[in-house]
Parts: sequence; C-alpha cells; structure tokens
Amino acid sequence: MGKKDHTIIFPHYKGEEWTGTKLPTVSENWLVGKKRSVNKDRYHRKEYSRELEEIIGKEAWKWPKHPVFFISDVHGDADAFIASLVASGVIKKTGSRDKDIKVTDTCRKSKILIGGDCFDKGPSTLRLLRVVKVLLRKHADVMILAGNHDVRMMLGINSIDLEPDPRTDHFFIRMGRKMVPFLKEISEQYLQGENALRDVPSARECRRILYPPKSWFRDFPLHAVWHMPDATIEKEVEKLHDKIHQFDEDCEKADLSIRMVYAAAKKWQELFLQPKGEFAWFYQHMTLCYRKGSLLFLHAGIDDRIAGILNHYDWKHLNKQFQKLMFGNPFEFYYGPFANIMRTKYRDVDMPLTRNGVKKLNKHGIRVVVHGHRNLLHGQRLMLRKGLLNVECDTTLDRNSRKKEGLKGVGAAVTIIHPEGYILGISNDYPFIKLFDPKHIVRQTKGIKPSDS
Repeated sequence: MGKKDHTIIFPHYKGEEWTGTKLPTVSENWLVGKKRSVNKDRYHRKEYSRELEEIIGKEAWKWPKHPVFFISDVHGDADAFIASLVASGVIKKTGSRDKDIKVTDTCRKSKILIGGDCFDKGPSTLRLLRVVKVLLRKHADVMILAGNHDVRMMLGINSIDLEPDPRTDHFFIRMGRKMVPFLKEISEQYLQGENALRDVPSARECRRILYPPKSWFRDFPLHAVWHMPDATIEKEVEKLHDKIHQFDEDCEKADLSIRMVYAAAKKWQELFLQPKGEFAWFYQHMTLCYRKGSLLFLHAGIDDRIAGILNHYDWKHLNKQFQKLMFGNPFEFYYGPFANIMRTKYRDVDMPLTRNGVKKLNKHGIRVVVHGHRNLLHGQRLMLRKGLLNVECDTTLDRNSRKKEGLKGVGAAVTIIHPEGYILGISNDYPFIKLFDPKHIVRQTKGIKPSDS
C-alpha cells in the first residue's frame, strides 16, 4: 500500500463528538509516515525488509478468534480512557456523563485488554476505575494487566504497616510525586469534614512512618547487594534523594499535609485491599500477562528468565506465580523477574533479553509482544528488539503527561489485533490509522532504507 493508497477501514466512531477528540478515519501502511513509526535496536543491522522477513518467519502467525482491543497507560485520566473506548468501537458515547455509555455489538464479540498503569499522574483515577466498573457491569470482557504504577502503589502503601526493614522502608516514597494527584483525589472524595484526621497520628509520627530513616541510605545497599547489580543499587539510592524532595514539594503545592497524606494512604488500603472495599475488584481482576496465538500481551517487556519459564510452562503459569508473589516478600518480588515484566525498558540496569531468549519464545510460538510503558508522541510504534517484534502502545494518554510533552487536548488511542491477521494503531496524535499486515510487510518494505526509521 503506497502513501497515496489510503483505505477507509475503521471510520465509524460512535459518540466521538462527546470525547473532545478528533480520530483518524483512513489507514496507511505502518511503515509510511512519521519516522518514529518503526525502529530497531543495534542488534538489527540489515535493511528493514530483510529484518522483518526473518522476524515474521515462514509460518503464518496464529491470530485470536475475536478482536482484542489494547488500551495502555491511561494513568488516571478517565476522559482519555473513554475516548479510547470510543476509538475502539466497543462503546457508544451518548452524553457528557461518564455513565452515558452503551456497549456495542463489537464489544460483545471482543476482549478489552487494559495494558497496565491505570494509576496516578491524575487527575481522575477514581473516575477511571468507575468507568471500568461500568463496563464490567455491562458484561464486557475486560482484562486488567499489571502495570508498574499499579503494583508499586499497592506495595508502597502496604509497606507503611510493615516492620522496619531497609529493603522496604523506601517503598512508599519510591512511588514519588506522581502519586500526589491520586492521594489528593482520595482526600477530596473521602476525607473532608472536621473529623477527617481525628485518629491520625502527629505530623512527626506520620513522617516517621511514611519516610525511610536516614540510615536507609547506608543500610539498603548492604541488604540489596545479594539481589541487585551494583549499578541498580546506586541508581535506586540516587533516585530516592530526588523523590523525597519532589514529593515534599508537590504535596505542598497540592495543599496536602503529611497527616492528610497518611490518612489518604490508609483510606486507599480500605478502598482497594479490604474485601468489601469499593475498588477491591481491581486487584482481583489483575493479571500479569495474556496470550492469544502468536501474540503475548504485557505491560512493559520480557527477559531471558521469563522466556525460559515460558519455554516450559504456559502464560497462565506466570499469572498464578504473579498472584502468589505479589502478596509475598515485596522486596524479592519487585526486584525480581516477574516485576521486570512490568517495568523493564531494556536498559543496562534491567534484566536482559538476548537472542537466546527470543529463540525460546519463538519455539513456544510467540512471535510478537504487545506492550505499553515506553511513552510515544506520534501514536504506536513497531520496534524490532533482538529478533522479536514489539508493538509499543503507550501513546501518552493522560493530560498531565501530554501537557509536559507539548501534546494538546484529550488523548485517545487503541491498538487493535484483528482476527483476519492484521494490527491497527489508532491515535488522535497521528493523522492516519497505522496498518500492519505481516502477510504483505516484506513486499511493502522493499526499498526502505535505515535512514527512514
């Protein structure tokens, strides 16, 4: 498909006028357009057509029997989530209120995969979760993948009730300034009135509970050395100095006292972790990954250790282990291979993915990894990594990140895995729907030079 050969493939958005967005209605080859649409790591040195031909392989990929709609990294922006659902075609927006939603026939025949990081940054995490709950009540097939922000929030807030331990004393502050909007939202909705802070300890005691002691900076490296590389330990300690300063600064700007921060954290525990909590369903629905055919869906990425596990067990085994580990030893979990799935960016400090790991994935039938976590500014991107095709789907949806990156308006994006054997990338930050069809990709990429990537 040439650049002038556009085809209308997904033009019928229902209720777009209520979203504050303008969505694309015609498609172009994924490899045509903005330079960031396709990229490859240093491992790949051949021209794109040859690299893609090797990755796609000789055997046809296996595709899901029903459409999969992947929406990732919403980060507490309910409006962006609703707009992305409209872009998916799974709902019809009928009015300005969050409850003005009707599920479509498309929704009833497909899976909505929330790719992690529902939490923080704001401004409307609780609203977002209530919209998800509306979908569940309407019997939509929704799966929630674990994101690093979602799990980090749970580990951080849980840590305030743990016995002092240099390995976990920093978990609350490690969440950093991004959690301030979420705590503010909880305080505004649940902690107003004269008695809101009645049973909360003094400011000095709250700070002692929430913050690591000064000795942490000396003790943490001694305890972590058996589990983490030196470079990772050094980075962790360095980051915490900044996080303490930034957290204090942002709480002051948000007019959150340290006592209110503590009260909001305790209220969060009640809402999310108590069996009858309003949002207890969130972690009950959460899973680590999902596989359909040749595609593996997760939040961030994969490494050799997980590839090795998948070479012997199926993806459901990973999810069972995840549920056990998430409520076990928080230090060993968060800095181990299972949490790496939620937070890797393939940096030197992350657990490595090598060609050997990719071979194990291929042997198990996995040809594509679909994930979020690495924010992009021009819609989704295809990334060739160690011989594995990554579909990167974090399109910077939440308004706080959009403002920081210079993007305008409400974000909206969805990645669609279609049973007929192609992938669509829809984003209101790119003028066309990106179309990836592996059956034709080699022919389409002939003549593309590395400088076009």
